[in-house]
Amino acid sequence: MPRNWPKDLRLRIAVIADLHVCPRWMPLDRVARIVARTNALAPDIVLLPGDFAPSRRMTKFAGREEPDAWARLLAKLEAPLGCHAVLGNHDWWDDIQVQMRRHGPTPSGEALKRAGIPVYENEAVRLEKDGQPFWLAGLGDQWAFWPRPQNYEEFRRGGKVGYEGVDDLPATLAKVTDDAPILLMVHEPDIFPEVPDRVALTVCGHTHGGQISLAGFTPVVPSKFGSRYVYGHIVEGGRDLIVSGGLGVSGMPVRFGVPPEIVVIDLGVAPRGVTA
Repeated sequence: MPRNWPKDLRLRIAVIADLHVCPRWMPLDRVARIVARTNALAPDIVLLPGDFAPSRRMTKFAGREEPDAWARLLAKLEAPLGCHAVLGNHDWWDDIQVQMRRHGPTPSGEALKRAGIPVYENEAVRLEKDGQPFWLAGLGDQWAFWPRPQNYEEFRRGGKVGYEGVDDLPATLAKVTDDAPILLMVHEPDIFPEVPDRVALTVCGHTHGGQISLAGFTPVVPSKFGSRYVYGHIVEGGRDLIVSGGLGVSGMPVRFGVPPEIVVIDLGVAPRGVTA
């Protein structure tokens, strides 16, 4: 139970992360089943922490679905407090024109908005459950843009110049105007060391739990912190982070030791588990 979350504020959160929708490994009928299963869990709110689009490498082999098609399916998610999204790095990398101009809009973001799902980029909204307020804040993506051409060779050699983000954590939290508890939705977990105690819970995806785990060893984790934030419920300095293992695949079409999952978080009551 996050220490900054009121014990009597009961909230069930469903998290659907890293779908990477594509005809071969995350077809539309599977997305529809994920939506139906999530609805059966009766969440109060649904969080979508990004990476709806497949990786560009995967689209060469698996093809792609039109964003409006999967967004219309996600619009069928049912929760009294709605369904809320942030974009992930692959949602930004999906469009070469977005990378060239170094700003949005992105195909994924526009499709979600057309489907009626709000997409947050350094924004916050005040919600209420049973008359008790809380804030949902959504951070812009931290890996939105590839390294600039003049920096790419240094990046490949392991230099400090890397991806550029559209994230602004101070500006995001400045949108919070009272002392109600805060849920923070981000895509990558790397921001977590900068998250202040004021935030009750940070929720993210991105890592796929490593996607391949060999007796707890994850050889590839897309994070500057390695396996520090690879998966699960992490507590540091009294602050809480939940990293979803996600549902889709990226890089290679295989999961081993890290099954796909819909994460269920029960706040204010004894946890009822994580459902895959």
